[in-house]
Amino acid sequence: MKKSTGSIDIEIGSRVRMRRISIGMSQEKLGDMLGLTFQQVQKYEKGTNRISVGRLVDIAKILGVDIHFFFDGVHSAKADAGFGEEDSPPYISEMMSTPEGLQLIRTFTGIKNPKVRKSIVQLVAALASQDTP
Repeated sequence: MKKSTGSIDIEIGSRVRMRRISIGMSQEKLGDMLGLTFQQVQKYEKGTNRISVGRLVDIAKILGVDIHFFFDGVHSAKADAGFGEEDSPPYISEMMSTPEGLQLIRTFTGIKNPKVRKSIVQLVAALASQDTP
């Protein structure tokens, strides 16, 4: 019987992808550094294949993050029984998984003037409201 991957595997894979893209690393480069093909990295990022703990530690070192980066906010099926933190809204991980979202965040955080930041937020809000039917 084959083990199947689940939502946690997909979430961790998505965080690997998000971090890899945010530092400008290709799947091929990450695969080379891990001794894997880019196809295997692709399967990890999609959650098709599970990432072992040892492999995840290696990925964290290569991507320059603490291992906790991949688990922050991830809950098991029994999360409701404890005192865990609330999940972040789904639109955050959706945005962070796109190249445009990452570029927007990278660029936006480079703006130091608070008035300019506020103007950009207002512009984006106005554009979003026009896009709604």
